This record gives sequence, C-alpha cells and structure tokens, in this order.
Amino acid sequence: MENRDTNILFLGIGGIGMSAIARYYKCLNYNVYGYDKTQTTLTEALIKEGINVFYEDSIDYFPKKLKFVVYTPAVPKVSNIYNYLERENYKIYKRAEILGLITKDAFTIAVAGSHGKTTISSIIAHILKQAGVNVFGFIGGIMCNYKSNLIMSDINKPKIFVVEADEYDRSFLQLSPNISVISSIDTDHLDIYKNIKNIELAFNEFASKIKDNGILITNKRIKNINVSQSIKNYTYSTSDIADFQAKNIIIDKNGGSFDFVSSDVVNISTFIHGEHNIENITAALSVAKLMNIDVEIAKKAVSEYKGVKRRFEYIINTEKIVYIDDYAHHPEELKKIIKSLKKIYKGKKITGIFQPHLYSRTKDLYKEFADSLNKLDEVILLDIYPAREEPIEGVSSQIIYDRLKCKKHLSTKEKLLSHLNQLETDVLVTFGAGDIDSLIIYIKKFLITKYL
Repeated sequence: MENRDTNILFLGIGGIGMSAIARYYKCLNYNVYGYDKTQTTLTEALIKEGINVFYEDSIDYFPKKLKFVVYTPAVPKVSNIYNYLERENYKIYKRAEILGLITKDAFTIAVAGSHGKTTISSIIAHILKQAGVNVFGFIGGIMCNYKSNLIMSDINKPKIFVVEADEYDRSFLQLSPNISVISSIDTDHLDIYKNIKNIELAFNEFASKIKDNGILITNKRIKNINVSQSIKNYTYSTSDIADFQAKNIIIDKNGGSFDFVSSDVVNISTFIHGEHNIENITAALSVAKLMNIDVEIAKKAVSEYKGVKRRFEYIINTEKIVYIDDYAHHPEELKKIIKSLKKIYKGKKITGIFQPHLYSRTKDLYKEFADSLNKLDEVILLDIYPAREEPIEGVSSQIIYDRLKCKKHLSTKEKLLSHLNQLETDVLVTFGAGDIDSLIIYIKKFLITKYL
C-alpha cells in the first residue's frame, strides 16, 4: 500500500538549491519525485541517484499521497501541477521554508551576501568535513571535490548544517542560524527590494535571526549591520584591519597564497584563483577558527579544495589559449573577476562572452554592467536570459552594448561560434547565470580545433 509519509514532490527540482534538498531527502530514504521543464545534466544525475524526475507539466507522474510538496517561485503559478496541488489543499512549502524547517533545531552556519555565498559555504563545509565534523552542506553549486551540491554525513548523529542564505524574495529570513557570515551587500533584486536601503534592512533582519549567544562574521567593508549585545560580531578583510585578515597575498596562474592572520599567523595556499577567492577563503577560515577547528586540518583542507563548478573554472588551460567559465551575473562580480584576470594574464588579450541574467537586473544595472565589461579587451553580448521573467519593453542587451567603449559584438547562442571564428584572443571567459553553460562543450571543441 502507498504510504503518504514517504513521498515528497519537488516542483523545479532542476534548480541548484532545490536539487540539494531533494538529494537530502533521498538520503533519508524518502521516495522523491520532481518536475522540471528542462532536462539538464543535473536532472539526469538525480535520475541516476534514484530520484523520479519528469519533464511534463502533468499530474500523471507522481503519487497522489504526498507528505508535502516543495516548490520554487521559478515555477509559474499557471502550472497544471501547481494548480492541482493548491486546489486539492496539499501541504506546499517554498524551498526556503523547508530549509528553515530542516535546520531549525540543529546547529546551523548560514552564509549570506550579494556575492560569494556559494564559494564560502562550500569551503566551510569542506573544512568541517575534513575535520571529522558531522556536517551536512546545502551548496548553491556543484563542488568539484564531491561532484555534488550536497555534503552528507551520519544521519543518526547530531547534525551541523552549512547553508547558503539567499536574499532573493527575503528567503534567508526563514533561517535561525548559530553562526552567520555576510560577505557583501550590493544593489540587486530591485524587483523585490526597490532600493539599497530596503536591501540593508533585510540583511539587518537576517542578522537579528541569529540565535542568542551566536556569532556574526561580516566583511569589514560592510558598515550598516547592527546586532544585539548577545551576538558576538567579528570582521574579516583582505585589505583593512579586521579580526581575521589575509596579508601578503600572491595571485598567479597556479592559484594563490597568503598569510591568514588572527590570534596567530598561518600561511595558506590554494588552487582556486582570484583575489575575491582569497577573501572568500578568509571568511571560511574565520568560521573554522571560531569553531576551534585544528589549524593544520583547516590549512590542508583549503589546499585540497578544488572549487565549485562555474566559479572561475578552467575549461582549457594551455599556453596557446585559456578558456574560463564563471557564474558572474552582477557588475560587482564581473569587476572582481576581470580585475583578477588582468593580474594573472597581464599583457594578454582577454575576451568576454556575457549573457545578462533577468530583464529587471539588466534594466536596473545596465550602466554598471557596461562599466565592468569595459575593462575587457573585447566583449560579445548574448541575448538576456529571462529565467522567471517576462520581457520588459526597451530592455535588451543593446542597452549594455550602447555603453561599451571596448571592441564589442552583439550575438546570439546560435551565431556565437561564427563570431568567435572572426576574432583572435589569448584568454576567453564566459560569464552568466543563465544557460550559457550549455554552450561550454561547443566553445571548448571550437577552441581546441582553432588553437590546438
């Protein structure tokens, strides 16, 4: 007989955050079902792990006895499945709500910020795992060390959770962590927040959710966070005086090294690239230090950390051509990564292919996007990836293109390779949070044929 209490349905299971939670419940021996409109490498991996994934918006592919349903706002309310579930009064949770329930009564480390969440949370989870902590990590990207966005440990022992605290739709307010990290607060998601002041208010509310006698660790650049007297507040930085500092930073083609300075000084080496990642590692090491993780274990874990897919990921790395893929989809992220590229590949021609993500973000930040991309030698702009949004009149990649002063091209996914064939470069980088990653295999093949 079918047991309602063993079946869970995910709507939008192909999302990076949703799939981690689906994997978690599968590991807890639930029967997991999931709908997504698009077949991807990730959904195929879920199927191989025994999760029942389907791609048709129909109620025929899941049992009607369900413990609960988890959905992402990316699934439209006109969905046949969503309307059926709502009409039949199923228990439906947003992804953020279920993450809050999972972590509610456990020791939780939550990483928030406009940028850096995925890398910082993955390094923290990796360090704790290597230190023998019973850690469970819900990560917003595929960790190269684990080939997954989920780190699991012993489900029968007290758990320590490491989670990303996503500010979109104020999702992070569902969490009540013991330790929080805030890496950055920048203008974004203005469709939700309207202005930077409201963003800052939301981050302050997130900080107020920290449990009594908890810890808040903030980037020293952040000035507008207030916490209660029961919360211990620490700072980290790569440039300013802080409780935890990175000094004597060296960035090169092999990664980087620096001195992590707290109550003592430890030299750290890493395979991952860019000064922004030195800052991310510093944040993660701050958490490890405050959790009394042995410094040599933390140091070794960082040296063995291989990064997250689509975060400064080398696709081709040769003397003749370098191809890097990155998830950057905000002007500040682009600025930091391009700055690192310029340092590592000084004197080399660097070409960027950028796919803007969301009409609303493009409308709000097109000037800033152009300012960041102008630091490149050449730019190819693809069409905007809409994700959950409908088009906005007058908003297209053209409004970024018109402000670019470097050599520039407007292209489409279909015409991209012909554009690439007409230019020469030393370093090529793809940027974006949409489906630009689906082009990687074709770009890689093209570059190998052309240059190697």
